[in-house]
Amino acid sequence: MGGMPLNDMPWWRWRSNVRSALHMLSDPVFQEDTWLAGVEGFGDVTDAVYRLVEDTWLDSWSAEKYVGTIFRDSQEAALVDVAVLRVLRILHQIGPDAPVSAYLDHHGWPEAVRAAREAHVRLATADGDDPDARPRSLEVLRILTRAV
Repeated sequence: MGGMPLNDMPWWRWRSNVRSALHMLSDPVFQEDTWLAGVEGFGDVTDAVYRLVEDTWLDSWSAEKYVGTIFRDSQEAALVDVAVLRVLRILHQIGPDAPVSAYLDHHGWPEAVRAAREAHVRLATADGDDPDARPRSLEVLRILTRAV
């Protein structure tokens, strides 16, 4: 998000939150080294899911609704929809208060991570960012979404 022009998309703050969530959900090394290890400042799986759907209501309707405001095109929206559905399915099966290990050990988690990775790479690349950079902390996200 450091290279992303902040005023490029009309609802760039929402895009930033969705991107941050997808980034964390798409990186198994980050999940092991940060979430599973209990490193402060990055939230947890439930927090990432909340950032993914809180403002967008992507748990209620398609990302296609936001093409031109949050998402650049239908391909971005379709990839985000797949990721949201995969992650929410697991969240609903396990519950929002489960330990991180319950998500990471779930049989469907690798597929959810793959779907999040596809969406993350597409959005990060479109914004001129390195999709392989380490996810940023929630404090950095707050600073980026306050700046204009």
